[in-house]
Amino acid sequence: MVKFICYPKCTTCQKAKKWLDDNKVEYDFRDIKLDNPTLDELTECYKKSGLPLKKFFNTSGLLYKALDLKNKLPTMSENEMLSLLSSDGMLVKRPLLIGDSFVLVGFKEGDWKEKTNV
Repeated sequence: MVKFICYPKCTTCQKAKKWLDDNKVEYDFRDIKLDNPTLDELTECYKKSGLPLKKFFNTSGLLYKALDLKNKLPTMSENEMLSLLSSDGMLVKRPLLIGDSFVLVGFKEGDWKEKTNV
């Protein structure tokens, strides 16, 4: 079973949820707005993903733009970025799909198919 962390009003998250349901992938659902990933969870996801930390930011989000993170992130430490991400779920790129050996950020059907063995 995988963890599926998303924002239910997000159309990409809706598409990803439909894909999981259509492919009968069992998952634990979590609303990122109501239950934001903790600092420890985000740190673990970041390390497991192998992705640059900036890939975890929702760069198209209103909060990202309001905080001018495009200009601030390059000067922030990893700890500062992780703390910021854990402060508000709307800063985190979604959906997140978390398995025992992988973390996927955003919905790319090919990657999801490969990691869920569909």
